[in-house]
Amino acid sequence: MSTSRPLIVHNGHAFPLTDCPVFPIEQFRREVIGGVTAGARLSAMFAYPHQPGAKRLLAILARADEGNMAVFSTDVDSDYPAITPDCPQTHLFERELFEQWQIRPVDHPWLKPVRVVAHEPTTTEHAANEFGVPVALPPQTEVGVAVALPPRTSGCSSAPDLFRMSGEEIHEVAVGPVHAGIIEPGHFRFQCHGETVYHLEISLGYQHRGVERAMLGGPTPRTIHYAETLAGDTTTGHAAAYCRAVEALSATRVPARAQFARGIALELERVANHIGDLGALAGDVGFLPTASYCGRIRGDVLNMTALLCGNRFGRGIIRPGGVAFDLDAGIIEQLRRQLDAVERDAHNAVELLWNTPSAMARFDGVGTVPLRICEQLGLVGVAARACGVDRDVRRDFPYGIYRFTHIPVSTWHTGDVFARAHVRWLEVQRSLAFIREQLDALPTGPVLETAGPLKPEHAAVTLIEGWRGEICHVAITGGDGRFVAYKVVDPSFHNWFGLAMALRNQEISDFPLCNKSFNLSYCGHDL
Repeated sequence: MSTSRPLIVHNGHAFPLTDCPVFPIEQFRREVIGGVTAGARLSAMFAYPHQPGAKRLLAILARADEGNMAVFSTDVDSDYPAITPDCPQTHLFERELFEQWQIRPVDHPWLKPVRVVAHEPTTTEHAANEFGVPVALPPQTEVGVAVALPPRTSGCSSAPDLFRMSGEEIHEVAVGPVHAGIIEPGHFRFQCHGETVYHLEISLGYQHRGVERAMLGGPTPRTIHYAETLAGDTTTGHAAAYCRAVEALSATRVPARAQFARGIALELERVANHIGDLGALAGDVGFLPTASYCGRIRGDVLNMTALLCGNRFGRGIIRPGGVAFDLDAGIIEQLRRQLDAVERDAHNAVELLWNTPSAMARFDGVGTVPLRICEQLGLVGVAARACGVDRDVRRDFPYGIYRFTHIPVSTWHTGDVFARAHVRWLEVQRSLAFIREQLDALPTGPVLETAGPLKPEHAAVTLIEGWRGEICHVAITGGDGRFVAYKVVDPSFHNWFGLAMALRNQEISDFPLCNKSFNLSYCGHDL
């Protein structure tokens, strides 16, 4: 289909592929750059095979002010003019295109792999700009200028392309990918002058499992399990995004009681993780009372999720067409009692943290991300709201139960560790109140409808406000009604570079605290 305007779609609505406009690459670039400049945010940009030897590039711009999304595409062969120099939000998406499909964005300023597929470096050096992407170096590099070795256009080796700094008293600190704890692998390399970090380079990909490729040919009995394990701490978030895509493509109506149950499960996931993070932040500054209490309280919230479905992380509850488990009167009453206990205990534990000046001194002004950088990088979720960005999918692109009830958006303005902790605490309180309201208003009726076959040659975009931020799933079917393309964008994909920016000019000893204040997912990024 040829048209001069993008297709406007709503969250969770299916549309025929023929309705999606195919622009010349020049107009595609203009639409992305112009849309982001006008206030939209790039939720996804990816390629999929369209014809033998040809790929179609699809972009999705989330327009919060309008409550809808602009969708448009272009056909590409082997290369096209890079968008990143004019729109930093496309930075990682374009690197991913080159990594996965060998589609080269010409003049991309830092075309290195997103997920540890290292290219052999050359000897030419570049200096990094404010986004960590290189620009031309002066003849002599002064202390504090980050230096990088650019990648080759083809071929690979075991040596990753990393930034370098030169000058007296410069040193480099490498951490990971194997860490001293039961956590997932990721490699962090700090370029420092004394204790000051000038640049943090984050190399991920060690958890790459090929999930998007495994989704092709679905839905099958396995695809829901792939969705639930995309990021284990976001089981209900990703399961809900996947199920809503299937429901849109199959025109399946989810019963009202199931929508309430889904909302409860999603908010319990948010509460459990936020309380756990508040405890971990307290632990990182050596404040053990809150750290100990929150660890136990997080377990109490996980046990509430287990009441719903038998699994503490919510596996098995959200299914295409609704939920697989109902809430009887006994479960509802037990949840009410436990909500009261969690609210009381969490308040006591977190107030200890807020009222301890020595702990707050370690939070205030540490790991600050300026609002300008937040907006230019397109950060989402807690990381964005802590910078003062009034953005939340539950309000801006309402879905399910959130179409009928409103959770106030929690924001702060300082962009530092304190702001990210404070936003979490605000969200905990508001999510607990929301859960209690849904339990009191739970309607009668069925909880699961059978999802029918998917419409052939259609697509659906679903956005969910996971506990970390916006989750985006894009499902595209072929002529047989099966997935020919499936794209997942976890909030961590948007936010890892925000962590790198938070470390600029910080002491290296602040890294654990800053890292935990973002608490991003390795496997959600790596897929």
